[in-house]
Amino acid sequence: MPNNKQTYLTLKDHSVSRDQFQLLYNKELDMLETFPQPKGEKLSEYYKSEDYISHTDTKRNLLEFAYHKVREISLKRKLKLINSFKSDTKSLLDIGCGTGDFLQTALNDNWKVTGIEPNESARKIANSKTNNSVFETKELVKLKPNSFDVITLWHVLEHLPDLEMHTTLFKSLLKTNGTLVIAVPNYKSYDAEYYKNFWAAFDVPRHLWHFSKISISELFTTKNMTLVKTLPMKFDAYYVCLLSEKYKSGFMNPIKAFWIGWQSNRKAKHSKEYSSHIYVLQNAKS
Repeated sequence: MPNNKQTYLTLKDHSVSRDQFQLLYNKELDMLETFPQPKGEKLSEYYKSEDYISHTDTKRNLLEFAYHKVREISLKRKLKLINSFKSDTKSLLDIGCGTGDFLQTALNDNWKVTGIEPNESARKIANSKTNNSVFETKELVKLKPNSFDVITLWHVLEHLPDLEMHTTLFKSLLKTNGTLVIAVPNYKSYDAEYYKNFWAAFDVPRHLWHFSKISISELFTTKNMTLVKTLPMKFDAYYVCLLSEKYKSGFMNPIKAFWIGWQSNRKAKHSKEYSSHIYVLQNAKS
């Protein structure tokens, strides 16, 4: 364990392996880091589960049904958000696009879309929806610099092993005054504090990093990018609480989950610490 970082929590992978991990506090960035962090092929083993919802279009149970219902509403809101930006060519890159629903929504609204998705089966589904506009991860570094009006990462940044390399790459791919949209969980939310090591959005070790609002601002200020807007993702509290209840008690307990999710959103009206946030960052000249 790095000797300059304190242990914030000890917890386990609830969904795949039951392996134990620590969350270490990075004081400089007000960020938590998963320790140890699996690398390469070892990390990919932790994604091999039929329950990893972003890689499938199935609706087999209450959790998957709720996820897809919320996604239908979220897609409309995401499209409205990117349409609010000034875009010369309406060129969009969605990183970690899963089964491609957001790209399909944007494509149907005359956006020129490109996607990156590491999971082969999810990528195949996404390509069937986007005229083969989705590529594997290694193609990301081959994309043309200064070519995108908007880059989006919907609950993806927390999965990326090399933050420095990726944040630098995102800036290089954006046009000047282009927009980077990042959605990530917030470990300072009420539901995170309530569930602690059972909080589903920690999702170790697939989530390598755990951000606060300070974290995002600090990370991208060094890249000469400006945080222009922070938006709440209120539905996330209910979904995360539903899964957290399953981890904590062995069943979903939707009434309890809804109550804690509602409380989290109510408290966040004052604290501004929602279960997840969308961060809108604008690219400036280097």
